[in-house]
Amino acid sequence: MNNLYKHKYRIPSARLQSWDYGTNGAYFITICTHEKHHAFGEIRAGEMHLNAAGRIAAEIWQLLPIQFPYVLLDAFVIMPNHMHGLLYIDKPPIVTGRDAINRVSTAGNAEPGNDPGGIAGSKNPMLNDNLSRIIRWYKGRTTFEIRKFDAGAVNRGGNAENQGRDAINRVSTADMDHFAWQARFHDHIVRTNDAFLRIQAYILNNPRRWSEDRFYS
Repeated sequence: MNNLYKHKYRIPSARLQSWDYGTNGAYFITICTHEKHHAFGEIRAGEMHLNAAGRIAAEIWQLLPIQFPYVLLDAFVIMPNHMHGLLYIDKPPIVTGRDAINRVSTAGNAEPGNDPGGIAGSKNPMLNDNLSRIIRWYKGRTTFEIRKFDAGAVNRGGNAENQGRDAINRVSTADMDHFAWQARFHDHIVRTNDAFLRIQAYILNNPRRWSEDRFYS
C-alpha cells in the first residue's frame, strides 16, 4: 500500500479507526523513543534506573491529571527506550434537557471573545478532549524539558555514590538536546477488568523481563 498524500509519505495510524478516542474508558499506552534510542537510563538487576531524561519523562506523565482533569492514571513504567502506561479517560456526562437550557442562559452572561475555541469556538479540533491531544501534549512537553536540560547540573556532587550515578547520567544525557519520540504511539483499548489486571501486571514486571521485551535491543 502506497502511503502518499499530496505527494508526501504519511505515517499510517496504529489506532482503531472505528473507535472514538474521546470516549470514557481505559487505554494501555506505549510510546517509543525515536529509532528506539536508549534515552531514559538502564536496567540493572531487574530494576529500571532512570537518568535525568527518564525522571523528566516520569514526572511529566504524572502531570497529566493536572493538565487534563478528566484523566486518571494507573500503573506506568519508564523503560530505556519506551514507556508504558495505563490511562483512564473519565469525563463528566454531557448536559442535556433543562440543565442544558440553564447552562446556555448562564453562559450568555460571559464576556464576548472569551470562548477558548477562538474563531472555531468549541468546535476547534485542537481542543478536542481525546487521547491524541493528551499524548501530543505529553510528548511535546517531555521533548521540550529534556532538550533544555542542563546536563552539567547532574555532574555536581561530592561523594562516590553521587559520582557513580552522575557517570551514568553523563553518558546518557550527552545528546539530550537531540531527544525525540517516535511519531506514532501505540494504544490498546482495555475492555475488561481481567485485561486491565493483566496489563497492570505486565507494566509492573516489565523491568524484570526486559531481555524478553520486544523493544529490547
